[in-house]
Amino acid sequence: MTSDAIKIAALYKFVTLAEPDAWRAPLAKLCNEHEIKGTLLLAHEGINGTVAGSHEAVDALLDWLRSHVEFGELDAKFSYSAEQPFLRMKVRLKKEIVTLGVEGVDPSRNAGTYVEPQDWNALIADPDVIVVDTRNDYEVGIGTFKGALNPQTKSFGDLPDWVDEKLDVAPDTKIAMFCTGGIRCEKSTALLKAKGFDNVFHLKGGILKYLEEVPQERSLWEGECFVFDSRVSVGHGLVPGPYDQCRACGMPISQEDKAHAQYSEGVSCHHCYDAMSDEQRARFADRQRQINLARQRKINHLGADLKEARARKRAEKELQRRRSHGEVVDDQV
Repeated sequence: MTSDAIKIAALYKFVTLAEPDAWRAPLAKLCNEHEIKGTLLLAHEGINGTVAGSHEAVDALLDWLRSHVEFGELDAKFSYSAEQPFLRMKVRLKKEIVTLGVEGVDPSRNAGTYVEPQDWNALIADPDVIVVDTRNDYEVGIGTFKGALNPQTKSFGDLPDWVDEKLDVAPDTKIAMFCTGGIRCEKSTALLKAKGFDNVFHLKGGILKYLEEVPQERSLWEGECFVFDSRVSVGHGLVPGPYDQCRACGMPISQEDKAHAQYSEGVSCHHCYDAMSDEQRARFADRQRQINLARQRKINHLGADLKEARARKRAEKELQRRRSHGEVVDDQV
């Protein structure tokens, strides 16, 4: 199988769906017929998800979606893989396609103004513009735009509190927001407009589109961009970066971080070591031994990797809980 045999599409569209459940069965049927795997989320506010399959299969799905007026301008970004990265196809109904937790925020009707990547530099270089990174703190930690504010959120649902408590600017202030691929900043600008801010802008296509289209010599981006796939981070031209990922908590880690005494592959890193119980570390260590053995035997260990991802989510929730109770302070680890 060639290195780009599988096409991976990350897609979303904010659009009012009166009956999101009506789309569920047709989408599942189409994906299963084309042997597409991954996850699609449906809600009254639209569609979001990541799917993978042959080039022809993914193109057929996108053609089908875009043939309907609701998804005529569906946004999709692509990457490629030698192997299918997902085990099964899931089409799920959700309250929100990206969880903010605020009623009445409608990006399909009241989002900010799109700014093309080629025009972004001029906007954020204006000293009168407030630039806000809408991503989580660990993402911002490895790269962001020069001069951008970091709300220091642990999840996207923390952003409304930051807006209410920290964004102390006049309603007519120009505010530029950005995120990885466009979905979070689009919803963030809708949040701000709902709160009375009038001059709100967001980067079309997100950081990824900017890094793809804007030459490095003209770029105002500093560092790497965290991505939610096996690349972990990318730089200009979407070239995979130097970061790996802690398989226990999901945090991006550098080669220097791996030299830390509290790092153990698949078990812990300096971000999560103090939040792990002995039982968790023992379980993660046993899981890592199984993964290593499968790799030595050249066995496809996708199932184990999926279990690893689920375990990592559980560990991350525990880490967030302990942070919220003041048990873990990042500056101390």
